[in-house]
Amino acid sequence: MGTKLNKGDTSNGVSVLSIVGMGGMGKTTLAQLVYNDATINQSFDLKAWVCVSDNFDAIAITKAILQSITSESCDYSNLDLLQVKLKEKLSGKRFLLVLDDIWNENYNDWTILRSPFGAGTAIIVTTRLQIVSSIVDPLKAFHLDKLSDDDCLSIFTQHALKAINFDGHPHFKEIGEKIIRRCNGLPLAAKAIGSLLRTVKYHREWERIYESEI
Repeated sequence: MGTKLNKGDTSNGVSVLSIVGMGGMGKTTLAQLVYNDATINQSFDLKAWVCVSDNFDAIAITKAILQSITSESCDYSNLDLLQVKLKEKLSGKRFLLVLDDIWNENYNDWTILRSPFGAGTAIIVTTRLQIVSSIVDPLKAFHLDKLSDDDCLSIFTQHALKAINFDGHPHFKEIGEKIIRRCNGLPLAAKAIGSLLRTVKYHREWERIYESEI
């Protein structure tokens, strides 16, 4: 991914990568690994992370980017002025931007938001929607699939038992494997339920969690 971030250009010299998958699949976690990677950081002068969610507000997003790269508060409320300021700050700089959890399917909104960015900018978009990935026209789209039960087991036991499997805790093996199957291949579910059981020492409590609506 680092090579593509450095060398892959789309329109106006902007590189766009999208990470696509259902909720709980690990899109944000993967983006964080890239964002914090030492090699990636050496390739960029500036970087910013914006959680977009379902409120795709170009003014708010642009303002958040500006505040992130300048570490200063920004009182402007005019989009044109904000974009001029952002373009000035990015001039001659290599810039990494993560737009996390985009839902907006409007191509015009995307076009407006990305207008200040030019050569040297790489954008990572995470989204649950394939149509969003198509709209941002990525150089590369990474589609995250569900994990195998074995991979879910590894995540679950690390959080629940501080172990890689049930070998040291055979009395939890049967109920634990049932819980893992209910995680349905979602790493976030395996982590969340494993963390919930971290201090639970009784088999009956594991059964109660398994039988619950969680």
